[in-house]
Amino acid sequence: MGGQKFQYDESGSTFVYFLLSFLALILVPCTYYCIFKKKEEKKLNKEQLSTFQPCKNKWARLERKDPGETVKKLLIKLAIILGWVLFCYVAYKTSQYDYEYANFDPYEILQVEVGASPAVVKSAYRKLSLIYHPDKKTGDEKTFMKITRAHQALTDETARRNWEMYGNPDGPGAISFGIALPSWIVEKENSIWVLGLYALLFMVALPVSVGTWWYRSIRYSGDQVLLDTTQMYYYFFHKTPHMAIKRVIMILGASAEFHRRNNPEIQERRSDNTEVPQLMKRLPQLNEKNKERPLCFMYSIKARTLLHAHLSRLDLPQSTLEEDRCAVIKKCPALIQEMVVCVSQLIMLAHAGRLSRMPSLVTLEGCMKLSAMVVQGLWECKSPLLQLPHITDENLKYFSSKRYQIRTLEQLARLKDEDRRACLHHLDDNQYNDLVLALGGMPYVDMSIKYEVVDDEATTVYTAGAIVTVTVALARRDLSVLFANEKDTSNEFIENGEVIAEEEEKQEPKKKTLPWQKNKGKRANNKKSGKKTPFKKETDDKKKVAAKSSKAASKTKDEESESCSEDDGEEEVEVDESDEVEGEAEEKSANNDSSEPEKDDDQLEKLQSDVAMRRQRLLEGKSQFSHSVYCPFFPEDKQEYWWAYITDRKQQILLTAPYHITNLVEHEEIQLKFTAPFKPGFYTFAVCLRSDSYFGFDQMKDIKMDVKEAAEIPTEHPQWEISDDEDEEDKNSEGSESEFATDDDDEESGKD
Repeated sequence: MGGQKFQYDESGSTFVYFLLSFLALILVPCTYYCIFKKKEEKKLNKEQLSTFQPCKNKWARLERKDPGETVKKLLIKLAIILGWVLFCYVAYKTSQYDYEYANFDPYEILQVEVGASPAVVKSAYRKLSLIYHPDKKTGDEKTFMKITRAHQALTDETARRNWEMYGNPDGPGAISFGIALPSWIVEKENSIWVLGLYALLFMVALPVSVGTWWYRSIRYSGDQVLLDTTQMYYYFFHKTPHMAIKRVIMILGASAEFHRRNNPEIQERRSDNTEVPQLMKRLPQLNEKNKERPLCFMYSIKARTLLHAHLSRLDLPQSTLEEDRCAVIKKCPALIQEMVVCVSQLIMLAHAGRLSRMPSLVTLEGCMKLSAMVVQGLWECKSPLLQLPHITDENLKYFSSKRYQIRTLEQLARLKDEDRRACLHHLDDNQYNDLVLALGGMPYVDMSIKYEVVDDEATTVYTAGAIVTVTVALARRDLSVLFANEKDTSNEFIENGEVIAEEEEKQEPKKKTLPWQKNKGKRANNKKSGKKTPFKKETDDKKKVAAKSSKAASKTKDEESESCSEDDGEEEVEVDESDEVEGEAEEKSANNDSSEPEKDDDQLEKLQSDVAMRRQRLLEGKSQFSHSVYCPFFPEDKQEYWWAYITDRKQQILLTAPYHITNLVEHEEIQLKFTAPFKPGFYTFAVCLRSDSYFGFDQMKDIKMDVKEAAEIPTEHPQWEISDDEDEEDKNSEGSESEFATDDDDEESGKD
């Protein structure tokens, strides 16, 4: 290492490379994120294409630019432009350094032809030195040094040989490792300033930034909900296990996120003293006189009032309460999800015996319903058809007539276009197009269920206390697929892994029959034919079964008597037939033995595929983007999420914690696990799928299980039996020498 030197960059070439790479690392991702990525994300939402006034107001508010954000974006763009200008300048300087060091041509420097004579070289050197000598007015020290080196390389034999071999008249240079920092950093005159800069960065700025980040992060949970809010949810849901939706709204309004101290978007104005009381008079059942803390605080009452006004779709002052409503409502989906998590955890703790009072299933599902209520701006008792644009309470009468009885969005989508247009004749063409566009973008989900005991040999045998794995496969399509199936109204449903095609009957008007007239025609026909009406069907069936069994018994007796009177030859034939049966049984057993390894291989492949799929999901992460929800009264763009869980509807008990599905784009598969009942019997459970954004799209499918007693623990097994020969071998092995030395062996070896 004698030819290596470490020195600071006095010339500036090494520092230029460092600065160039540093600028590239910052400018390239910032430019992509601030310019190109935003262009890719700009896609027209269905609400933006609508002429519905709430949609226009919503997107006008979202596209309205805040002056502070405009200045911030302008400064960011200006900084990026200046950074690229600096990058180009540094790149130019770097190319100049490379050219000077890599291209040393003495003939080019002296401006003579290649292979010129020494006399020509000396004359060129004299002419150029008269011009660039430092003592002259036109002199340049750097250029004069180049001319001198070039003259030396062409006149001196040693210098000429070094230039031809190494490209440098001075010969091979030492390998230098430059530190990419200027030398003025270590100079004695600048030491105070350098130490002050280090102290400011690492002793003041870094601890303050880390401390600020840590103080803010410890106040929030993983879902960015304040811990004070989570503790309040646990307290109230444990205090009131069975809670109505209006009580849930009160607790939601008391969240700490709606306090000005925790949310700078919440404003406290002088106009609130007059506008909020006037709004409270228009809202019944607000329960503003409640004295519970923090339900009685002013911020809580204001937030509760805005929630009730949002669910009632009341018009608010645009510059004051409307801004506060948007700030409150856009926080609600995350808070309601935290409510669902808190209630489900309390239920699981009660199942484990750690809580005396278990929150009811009604409370949990009430929280889930509240999410759709907030997103759509509707009360629970309202019709789901009000989620469509241009539909009000006054227009609902058009959906209930002698010809049409439409109560759900799916029924409306299944109508033919002519019938749908006739039903909505009160809308003009633009309004009807808005309605069809919104209706076609709503979800149409097919749910299939498969349940089994994964870790058991017999996966379809459910024993008491076994872990049952329920695989829920979801296929999401737009509701517009029902528009395309107006002519061919055949739908396919997937249930327990089998595809069942079910043809829908054409909707034709039928004459209504009153309940007491349904069996009137049957009784009249029975009287004419002389037959009596079967009042006890079960007893007749039992008599028929008994008669059939008696006939079968008599036939078997006759066959036995005939078989006894047959010849010996016939007996030999029967023996041969029995031998054939035994041979067939042996073949079947052999086939079963050969099929067992195949089953094991199938189970192993299935297990490996499940593990690979889970690993891939963990690596990919959980996406938060699915489909945009049509919600004109929600202040932001909302993504479509779902909850999936298993319940016991008879006992109103939650069996699994709700799984929050946030990435249902087309297909999604989840697994829910629960413990089978410890008492044998026939049970029916329900797998529920509930939307957090829409009304009328919830689904429920039953799971019917025949739970049997668990098999006893085996005490004997062929592999556990030990023969006498193995016992003798064990005894002989015990008598043989051990591989470990005893204390006596150590003493004997010491004596020797």
